[in-house]
Amino acid sequence: MPGKPKQPASRRTTPAANRSAAQKSVLAARSGTSRWMSVGLPVGLVIALVVVLVVVKVASGSSKPKSGQAATGASASVAAKVTSVPQSVLNQVGLGGVTAPPKAISGAALTADGKPRVLYVGAEWCPYCAAERWGLAVALSRFGSLTGLGEVTSSGSDVFPNTPTLTFHGASYTSDHLSLTAKEIYSNQVSGSSYAPLDALDAADGQLFQGVGGGSFPFLDIGGRYLFSASYSPGILSGLTQAQIAADLANPDSKVGKAIDGTANLITAAICVSSNQQPANVCSAPGVVAAKAALPKAT
Repeated sequence: MPGKPKQPASRRTTPAANRSAAQKSVLAARSGTSRWMSVGLPVGLVIALVVVLVVVKVASGSSKPKSGQAATGASASVAAKVTSVPQSVLNQVGLGGVTAPPKAISGAALTADGKPRVLYVGAEWCPYCAAERWGLAVALSRFGSLTGLGEVTSSGSDVFPNTPTLTFHGASYTSDHLSLTAKEIYSNQVSGSSYAPLDALDAADGQLFQGVGGGSFPFLDIGGRYLFSASYSPGILSGLTQAQIAADLANPDSKVGKAIDGTANLITAAICVSSNQQPANVCSAPGVVAAKAALPKAT
């Protein structure tokens, strides 16, 4: 689905949401009932149609989710290209192919050890997380050293199935300017009737995830100032490999480069707001300055 991603409510394809498919179907059927009654259909026919709809909806929503490609360590070539996108390319892209800017959020600043903190919460099965991770990895690499990335694909049965991506599970980050907490809550591997649990949030981060983000994946809180979710459509990555995506990051004219590098510039601009525009060589880069214009006013 090239173009603008779905709105946040439709992105909440969590296992809990899958388990509530039957209840949602009943509510949808009830809503439809009132419309049918208003045009004077016989009560018996209305009831029959409701029953058919509920049975069909429950049956279609009860299929077992499919695993994506199991996670492996990122190849040296992919890791190098993701963490060293030329600044000249990023400057040329600017905002690029970003179609959904972040939201400004209010509350206490998110910090750790005197530095602005980035909190990412995702799931390996999530297709919108799959898209957002690329730009996040590029942006983080401008402020520090990101190592231990993995390669994985999103669920085989969700929208945008098998989207090629990275995973932050097991990754490490060091920076003089920024603190990172990155958690993948679920694997992309099916265990029983749902996806296997992976990383865990502490109580405070869990409250932010549920309270600020509504428990929706992906959740990306930049310093308590901005909330990112899905900056572009995962469909842009359809049919590609991680190696092809990583190679396109150096091509400012490609759809992939525009989407991911534009996202990276926007995330970088949000980090710079939280870091008082430090480091200056990153925050004053033309690509970051261009992307900053798309940020809503921080509260």
